[in-house]
Amino acid sequence: MAVKAVGWARSFPIAEGVRAAREWTARHLASLPWNRSAADTVHSVLLCVSELVTNAHLHAAGTAHLVLTWDGSCLHLSVADADPRLPRRRAPDHDEGAREPTFATSGRGLGIVDALADSMDVHACHGGKAVTACFRPAGGPAPHAAAPPPG
Repeated sequence: MAVKAVGWARSFPIAEGVRAAREWTARHLASLPWNRSAADTVHSVLLCVSELVTNAHLHAAGTAHLVLTWDGSCLHLSVADADPRLPRRRAPDHDEGAREPTFATSGRGLGIVDALADSMDVHACHGGKAVTACFRPAGGPAPHAAAPPPG
């Protein structure tokens, strides 16, 4: 069985900002057959784009390379940058000496992506790293569903 996939790629320098990445992603998601029936998935993807592109801009201090691929059952979102340090999840931290609890205001992006995506992978690539998340839209095609017989 042949797999038909569609994909898009674009680089987002810091000067363009995260908003440009979200808008670009939203335009491409609008072309997918499940866009209207899986609004939660669309919102999750857009939030993850914001988190991952922000992380690339902050931690790599450079361009974020964004790739979207729809393979018929999963939307793969991948953001790569030139920083070879792999991200790590941070445990919630707070100041033990403070009268009121104080919590860090950053460092939760990877946890957010992991919570929203169906799967996530972090790996080294081309001297930098990439974070790839997979989203299976509700109401979309079932993963590994048999193709209907030719009519």
